[in-house]
Amino acid sequence: MAVTKIHPIKSTLHFAIDYILEKKKTDDQTLISTHMCFPTTAHLQFLQTRKENKVNGTVLARHLIQSFLPGEVDQETAHKIGLELCKNILKDEYEFVLTTHIDKGHIHNHIIFNNVNFETGKCYQSNKRTYHQIRYTSDRLCKKYKLSIIDEHYQTYLKKHKTRGKSHYEWEQSQNGKGWKSYLQFLIDLNISRSNSWDDFLDRMKKSKCEIKFGKHIAFKCKNASRFTRSKTIGSDYIEERLKERIENNPPQQLIDTTKINDKKGLEFWVRKHNLKSMAQGLVELRNLGIQTKNDLELAIESIADKQILIQDEVKQIDKEMTELGKIMENLHVIQKNRLIYHHYQKQPNNRQFLKEYQKEITAYKKAKQGLSQNHKSANPKDILSQLEQLQEKKNTLMTEYSQIKFQFNKLYQHKKNFDYYFETEQDRNI
Repeated sequence: MAVTKIHPIKSTLHFAIDYILEKKKTDDQTLISTHMCFPTTAHLQFLQTRKENKVNGTVLARHLIQSFLPGEVDQETAHKIGLELCKNILKDEYEFVLTTHIDKGHIHNHIIFNNVNFETGKCYQSNKRTYHQIRYTSDRLCKKYKLSIIDEHYQTYLKKHKTRGKSHYEWEQSQNGKGWKSYLQFLIDLNISRSNSWDDFLDRMKKSKCEIKFGKHIAFKCKNASRFTRSKTIGSDYIEERLKERIENNPPQQLIDTTKINDKKGLEFWVRKHNLKSMAQGLVELRNLGIQTKNDLELAIESIADKQILIQDEVKQIDKEMTELGKIMENLHVIQKNRLIYHHYQKQPNNRQFLKEYQKEITAYKKAKQGLSQNHKSANPKDILSQLEQLQEKKNTLMTEYSQIKFQFNKLYQHKKNFDYYFETEQDRNI
């Protein structure tokens, strides 16, 4: 297993490179590799690349450290892993100096690379996303060379159950209700409410300046969006089958208020005819559902509302259980990842250099241990993942049921509004 850390170099670049090149640390300078530069003049070549690309930022270079556990790997293999890490992360587009140090009882790689890409002239973006890429690549290489085992159950958990991140722009826009997914959801809902058929819906989406791509899953691209978004990623209500079902089960049309027509007899006649037709269609639909009276309709609405509340409560409980299982999974992962480090620390508690190097990992291990309740001391990631899968499946079933009930509730409630209006207003007229 390897621990990776990265920090910026903003001054004294030549001192930093001289430090990692020291003979006693690098087996008399045999464990040194470079790309597009020479070890002794690397700092000058870094600065020349900055000058040629007219970069004025404060960061001159990045210093990446990859530390291995004592006795886990030999120096040649560690250096080879460091080179592959550079190839994967830097893509041969940055000058770098790689050295492998063997002087502290545990082998570690030092990589100092230019902050400026000599191919594009752009600066390296160091953030959470790029750091996670470094960690993931390092873990994958360790697995390749059989240095450690990546917890595959935890990786599955991350992919399936951990909330996916948004780009900063999408997050910023979503705060204002303008995120691509938020906007696409609004657009789909709006056009469904206005559509009489699937073809009508597709035509309306195109008129809304939204591109459509058909395949295993239908995808849409709004105007100014950079790529297509599969509608299923918005939620279970937006897969193609549900979209068609929602169009087919659109709520009944709302009756038009004839009191606002004034003296326009022709328009009033058309509106009353429209309302009468809507009422007739509503009566037929309600009879097919076994609803004969206004009281039957009110009881049906009340029954569906009760079901909605029950499902909501059940989903909240499932979310609570999944959150707790997620915390357990995270703690188990931290314990497994840092177990060897902590055990080595226990054997040599007075090794100040080791404690300084791995203080963060040792602290994380202790905190994760404390975070596990007595009932979960013997838990394992495989069992936790299995429980999460079962709960997620149950939640998906409930959400599908809730969605169907919600549409039914909206339809019945609109029927009730129509009947209340019709019998309170229309029957006061000359009938």
